[in-house]
Amino acid sequence: MDNPNKTNSEYWDLVIMPKSGWWDISLSDIWRYRDLLVLFVRRDFVAEYKQTILGPLWFIIQPVLTTIMFTFIFGKVAKISTDELPQTLFYLSGIVGWNYFADCLNKTSNTFSANATVFGKVYFPRLIAPLSVVISNLIKFFIQFLLFLIVLGYYWINGANVNPSIYVIVTPFLLLIMAGLGLGLGMLISSLTTKYRDLRFLVGFGVQLLMFATPVVYPLSFLSEKYRWIIMANPMTSVIESFKYIYLGQGTFDLSHLLYSGCFTLVLLVLGTLVFYRIERNFMDTV
Repeated sequence: MDNPNKTNSEYWDLVIMPKSGWWDISLSDIWRYRDLLVLFVRRDFVAEYKQTILGPLWFIIQPVLTTIMFTFIFGKVAKISTDELPQTLFYLSGIVGWNYFADCLNKTSNTFSANATVFGKVYFPRLIAPLSVVISNLIKFFIQFLLFLIVLGYYWINGANVNPSIYVIVTPFLLLIMAGLGLGLGMLISSLTTKYRDLRFLVGFGVQLLMFATPVVYPLSFLSEKYRWIIMANPMTSVIESFKYIYLGQGTFDLSHLLYSGCFTLVLLVLGTLVFYRIERNFMDTV
């Protein structure tokens, strides 16, 4: 016969308690549900191009077609400077970095609406859903990054003016900033979208506009000093410029700018996480 003096906590492996404050966040639950995180990553990666003819080849086709379009419009027609770098390589380097951030932002910004049916049926740490998006997009990034390295190697062998730097070791830090910015801003927008549905219509359009406020299709040197500070206020600017500098040898690499982007990312990530956990308590009443 069971001992009646035993507490409830001795009968259960996990006790789900109501959250009582803004800082009542249990990040250890994410590690406990790591198997579910892996399943979500697999779902996100497989489902994106399921039932398509070309499948994962779209990971390569998309940056290639975009690079061709940018080369024609901004390179041949508008004749925007690329700092004496091969135009194809210049645009591809910006596209690969920008795509990862944009994909993370676009897909995490509809976390609540996209997973409403799952969230309403079973308990698990809701943060797993946006985290799985960031990780699955990382697979896509590495495929496109490999394409970029192949094109870079081709131009380097043929004597193009490209000079990779020893600072390639900071690439993981750049990835962390891109992932953090996409995740933090995405969670914030997703939380607000549960109440203000208009935001979901602005995300895709806003991301496109933000790209032109980031030196993806033009070098930072193209801008006059009068307006450069505005573009530098964008935390993605130092990331894209650093990416071009360490792999192509042209661009701006400044540790103080990267530190600003890192701090901005950290603040945005904390804010996004707090609001996300706050909203997920009763989002089923509004979604």
